[in-house]
Amino acid sequence: MVTLDSFEWGKRSYLMGVLNVTPDSFSDGGEFNTPPSALAQARHLVAAGADILDIGGQSTRPGAEEVSPEEERERVLSVLQVLRPEIPIPISVDTTRATVAKAAIAAGADIINDISGGTFDADMLPTVAALGVPIVLMHIRGTPQTMQQHTEYEDLIGEIYAFLASRINAAIASGISQDRIIIDPGIGFAKKYNQSIEIIRKLSHFRALNCPILVGPSRKSFIGHILNQPEPKARVWGTAAACCAAIANGADILRVHDVQEMYDVCRVADTLFR
Repeated sequence: MVTLDSFEWGKRSYLMGVLNVTPDSFSDGGEFNTPPSALAQARHLVAAGADILDIGGQSTRPGAEEVSPEEERERVLSVLQVLRPEIPIPISVDTTRATVAKAAIAAGADIINDISGGTFDADMLPTVAALGVPIVLMHIRGTPQTMQQHTEYEDLIGEIYAFLASRINAAIASGISQDRIIIDPGIGFAKKYNQSIEIIRKLSHFRALNCPILVGPSRKSFIGHILNQPEPKARVWGTAAACCAAIANGADILRVHDVQEMYDVCRVADTLFR
């Protein structure tokens, strides 16, 4: 079982490589949703320098159709069973369901990445506490189906901060130790283009929560907006700029698709800013 003890926060940036095993993810849906293709991509991400692999069996893009817990679990487990014997780095599972989290950890996953901050499933935080694994708590409003209708904030950074603080407290109350909690301000989740930019600019505000900060700018629509680039895969250098800015403002982990390119970005940005 992997703990976060081996991660030296503040010394360098860590890369979480995205492995979507779904047919409908926004930038690579259907490319890696069989165990052989997922394993080939996982090997590629590890060789490129990923520190963590993040497996998702349910698309969380705006408007994504929800799949049944059984289908999500089957997608994740079929891939985990092939990956775990071969992949030496920590594996996180991107899920909001406690049953999927429990099955994934039993199959060899190490970290739970919950885009709802443990709010979609009341059993999630107690389950993660019982499993003794780290959890990523992300800020969201609504669900992936409705979140783009919830983008009005009076105080964007203050409201995200308050949500994350409350979720950290809920996690600790459930028995999760603070050193196993990672926070994510949720770029693009119930956020408009200019709000995603503000989050990156003001990322250092979240340092006061005393948890490592994960940021997921990779190929997101705010980059497409800036570049006038509708094709997510063509946003790699825009993603590089966003990652560099995130590191400058205090990010600890970057969740990215293009690990090889972002590895170089991290090494240079770490040398400049750390």
